[in-house]
Amino acid sequence: MEVIITPTPEQTGTVGADAVEALFAAKPDAVLGIATGSSPVGIYDELGRRVTAGRVSLAGGSAFMLDEYVGLPAEHPERYRNVVERDFVAKVDLPTDRVHGPDGQAGDLAAACASYEAAMAAAGGVDLQILGVGSDGHIAFNEPGSSLASRTRIKTLTSQTRRDNARFFGDDVDAVPRHCLTQGIGTIMAARQLVLVATGRHKAEAVHQLVEGPISAMWPATILQMHPHATVVVDEAAASRLALASYYKETYAAKPEWQGL
Repeated sequence: MEVIITPTPEQTGTVGADAVEALFAAKPDAVLGIATGSSPVGIYDELGRRVTAGRVSLAGGSAFMLDEYVGLPAEHPERYRNVVERDFVAKVDLPTDRVHGPDGQAGDLAAACASYEAAMAAAGGVDLQILGVGSDGHIAFNEPGSSLASRTRIKTLTSQTRRDNARFFGDDVDAVPRHCLTQGIGTIMAARQLVLVATGRHKAEAVHQLVEGPISAMWPATILQMHPHATVVVDEAAASRLALASYYKETYAAKPEWQGL
């Protein structure tokens, strides 16, 4: 696992965009895994600027979403498909019909999860998965206690996650759905590269556990320690609990340019 500590929150987006740009330069038809929430927005903003400038193109690629709420109507602004259209697709040149997500309105949710896994496999798997991390250490909607080998499935959201997400629903916790479809931890770990972004002091304990704590289902993100190509990009505030922060800064500063992310 590589840990990159940036001086400002904005620079985490730059580093994440660098990884995506490098991927599409090497593989124009790459499969990108995309996340919602506040953490990856900086990556999407920077990618949008680079696409507009002609520096990178995502037009030949495809994308798969991490998760989706169950039961939100198609027109709801916080339905993750709509969030992805607004925060990501509208800013880049990736065709909207090549952005895929689990069907949270399906009559048979278990079948929808199996179908989504099959679609990712048929696409050749995810080349680079963008991730955020919850304050309780969840990745996607894999809450504490989730199986570290899990695949796409139905999950019940914890009270903490619903409180965290209430800011997107007018601060009304009761408006946040109780269930979701989410890629499992095993599904996420199958991606060939992982880039996790976190900013803010409220993420500091989760980042500490993720990077320096023991691997445990109680902190699902800790499984990234087992991935052969995982990069964690955090700002100073999110890195404030890291015991080895100076080491991570030193090793990143001395990293050869040819090595890449």
